[in-house]
Amino acid sequence: MEDLFSKQYFVLWAGLLAAALYYPVRQLIWVLYVRRAESQRGETDEPERARLKRRASFTSALLCLVFSVLYTNYLFGDRP
Repeated sequence: MEDLFSKQYFVLWAGLLAAALYYPVRQLIWVLYVRRAESQRGETDEPERARLKRRASFTSALLCLVFSVLYTNYLFGDRP
């Protein structure tokens, strides 16, 4: 079991962390996008919300991947 927390499983832990963070972060970013669009232009329709959901999905995937790689690198990396 201790072997799972070694540096060779860095990619596994980064992927698991990114997957665990993806859906909550996507929902948070989507809500922020919709609120911003509604404050600027009024009520949003379903095609606009779907477009904002796709945009939030891409942003969330990129953000979660970068964060998880940096965080697991810090955890498993050589630190002073």
